[in-house]
Order: sequence, then structure tokens, then C-alpha cells
Amino acid sequence: MTAQTDVPPLLARTGTTTVLALAMTGAMLLAPGTASEANAAALAAKALHVAASKEGAPYQYGATGPYRFDCSGLTFYSFKRAGRKLPRTAQQQYNNSRHVSASSRKVGDLVFFHSGRRVYHVGIYAGKGRIWHSPKSGTVVRLERIWNGSVWYGRVG
Repeated sequence: MTAQTDVPPLLARTGTTTVLALAMTGAMLLAPGTASEANAAALAAKALHVAASKEGAPYQYGATGPYRFDCSGLTFYSFKRAGRKLPRTAQQQYNNSRHVSASSRKVGDLVFFHSGRRVYHVGIYAGKGRIWHSPKSGTVVRLERIWNGSVWYGRVG
């Protein structure tokens, strides 16, 4: 048996350079969506880092940074600095994110607090049941445990 008969027919007709190129890009060919998931994860990690860097910044209704924030202003600012523009309000951000289940949530996903169908607060998931957020008047951007079970999750990217 020759070496060529041990190789799949398509690869037997291609040159070494082509085989190497296919091997280097094979992950994207064999696992569609992997690249977009990796991009979303990198975007989320950057946004989370930006939000964390704003720890201690005071809450101000309607503020989008860089020194004061409301809840959706912090997420808006963080994702913009990471390279993705979000809508301005928490409800609009929810409407424009890819909804994921609590069991599928990942660090960097948006956490939406809701009453019925109305979203009233948003933060960025930091893992271990915690979020970075700008809570309310008289407070500052901080890391805090999720205190309510009425939350939805959304992924940007």
C-alpha cells in the first residue's frame, strides 16, 4: 500500500502547503461559530476589566462616564471601550443582547434585573454570583453579589 492511499482523496490531490493551510485553519472549518464565541468572550473580558477599573466612581442618573455612571451608563461605557457600542438604556440593552440561561451564563455577560417584563437595572457578570454595577444614587460602582432571583442574562457579541 502506498502512502497516498492512506490519505483521504481530497488531501492526496493537494500540495503540502495547502494541507498545512487547512490544518492551521481547520478549527474554524470544523467548528463553525467557535471564532465568534471566542470574539464574544474576549469582548466580554475587556468590558468586565473596564467596569472593574471604574470601582468607586459615583452614581449619577443618566451619566455614561468616564467619571460618573448610572447602571446602563456603566455597561454602555465598558462595552464601548471594549469595542462594541450598546444601546443606552438597560431595557434597550436587554432587547439587543443574545439571551442566555442562568446555567449558560459566562463572565462578562450582562445581568438584567426585571419586574415582570420590565428591565430596571443592569450589571456585568463577574462570576461566582457577583456583578460589577452602579447601583443607585448615593452609591459608587462596585462588585456585589446578585441579591435577587428576578434576573435575566444577555450576551454581547
